[in-house]
Amino acid sequence: MNMPRPADHGRIVAGSDDCLNPLQLHELEEEFRRWTGASKRADVTAARKRVLLIFLLIRHTGAKLHEVLALNPDVDIDHERLMVSFGRRGGEQVRSVPLAGPLAREILALAAEVDFRKGATLHVDPAFVRRKFYERALACGFPKNLGSPEMIRKSRGVELMQSNMPLPAVQVYLGHSSPNLTSAYVSFSQREIQAITASFLERESARRTSARNSFFGKITRIRHSDIQALVELTTPDGHVVSSIITQESLNILGLQKGRLAAVEVKASWLSLEKSDTEPLSSAENRIPGHIARVTCGGLTTECAVAIGTGTVLCALVTTESARRLDLRQGDRIWAVFSCHAAVVRVD
Repeated sequence: MNMPRPADHGRIVAGSDDCLNPLQLHELEEEFRRWTGASKRADVTAARKRVLLIFLLIRHTGAKLHEVLALNPDVDIDHERLMVSFGRRGGEQVRSVPLAGPLAREILALAAEVDFRKGATLHVDPAFVRRKFYERALACGFPKNLGSPEMIRKSRGVELMQSNMPLPAVQVYLGHSSPNLTSAYVSFSQREIQAITASFLERESARRTSARNSFFGKITRIRHSDIQALVELTTPDGHVVSSIITQESLNILGLQKGRLAAVEVKASWLSLEKSDTEPLSSAENRIPGHIARVTCGGLTTECAVAIGTGTVLCALVTTESARRLDLRQGDRIWAVFSCHAAVVRVD
């Protein structure tokens, strides 16, 4: 296997140490909900619901504060298409961001409860919004700067990158002025980016505790046999991931070269090989990277393996194996798995 050339995409974030992780984002979101329902005065509750609505839009769309404050809920939130459109006012290019179903319903309910004048925007004094965001962060025990609208937007970007959403889709999602829809390996159309984003958000909304790794990209090769077929998917970072499926499944899924797809692998099916060079292995998929984090437990150890531009895989190994391999943060590592362990999914 050839190692992919470094892709000069530019990072959305420098790292995740200076922003909220997904668990902290969830804790902050629950704190906003608790705070919203804590007042017994109707006028105070209404004002807090407006702030909660602003928070949810920033947290789940990665929008800038001024974009959210300029929203007209009657016009800019499409609950049939599950879309919110930013930039209709202020001379900016209109940007539409998909919403997951449950979030769209919650936003619809909040917008209906808050007393908006017909045609009015969501505008609230930005200084007031920032102050309330800081207060809720402090209530969670976080540094107040991590509760700023800008840091919540950044945290959302990191969350998406660490969940392996393709970088071009994250750039479009966050409204970067010049998103790079083409890598050295795979290019995406605007329609494909929208499909990737909508699919990802729905899966994110429905996700439970099963630890799965997802590789997003395009099918670049299919090798047919009498009963089975080998499907190869190329990611934007140039990793080629192979999966064996039946010919019947190939036909049912409508797989063909150039189609968007994802390959999923359970964390427990990833093996780790500590080596500076590609290991000798019968497993078809051998992905180079480095250990970003090691979390040891009594029986199992979780290793986060960074393999590309913001892409991180989760591998579960026995703690005994982790000690035997002396796995440490920063170590050069290979994530290895069989093509029979890789599941192809399309939407």
